Amino acid sequence: MSIDPIRMLILGGTAEARLLAARLEEDMRFSPLTSLAGVTRKPSKIAGEVRIGGFGGVEGLREFASREHMTLLVDATHPFAVQISAHAAQAGAQAGIPVLRLERPPWDRRAGDDWREVADIDEAVRIIPQGAHVLVTVGRQEVAPFLERDDIYVVARMIEPPVVQVLDHAELLLARPPFTLKQEKALMEEKRITVLVAKNSGGDATFAKIEAARELGLPVIMIARPEKSSLTTASGVDEMMVLIEQHFF
Repeated sequence: MSIDPIRMLILGGTAEARLLAARLEEDMRFSPLTSLAGVTRKPSKIAGEVRIGGFGGVEGLREFASREHMTLLVDATHPFAVQISAHAAQAGAQAGIPVLRLERPPWDRRAGDDWREVADIDEAVRIIPQGAHVLVTVGRQEVAPFLERDDIYVVARMIEPPVVQVLDHAELLLARPPFTLKQEKALMEEKRITVLVAKNSGGDATFAKIEAARELGLPVIMIARPEKSSLTTASGVDEMMVLIEQHFF
């Protein structure tokens, strides 16, 4: 007698989410569906079923998960995606569906790092010194406050262009990670960067910019991760697979 595969909803948008979907799709016991917010217009290929778009808040997510007979929800969104993570936790609790979080660990300060750790975007913008040449890597949705400062030169790097206008005191670089240490050092030297602004996203894909700043002796304005609701959390795909196995078997 055949047994229907276990339906699982992955809230994706990260490399870890793609890796998890691939692992689950290979396992005949599971049927993963990855949901993307639709912020990136050309996302990387994802194994298994994929949907794109919002849910309409907690209620919409709860109804979707129940209607699609999901038995587990995995929040594998970006560490800074506060709202969808909160919605996932609330929707799971309301629907009686367990929720696990897949979130890579943050970067740790190492010998030679010159970090100025701040709580949020506003503080990061405020402490940039006048006349600085700043490499800003916070994404297109939060770059606007940096562009409003006309006493600094901003090099804003992101995957897709922002909706705000880029003025004469700034330039836009469209590029998709990963980046190498050699590439990052060359970019910082070419653009005469004096300060790097980054979110503490963790992972390997964009860590080279932190290494490059260290080797070039540049300060890093490091934006701390926001607090999220407490959930059972895996720091990598292997660990998440263990949690899933423990939950179902």
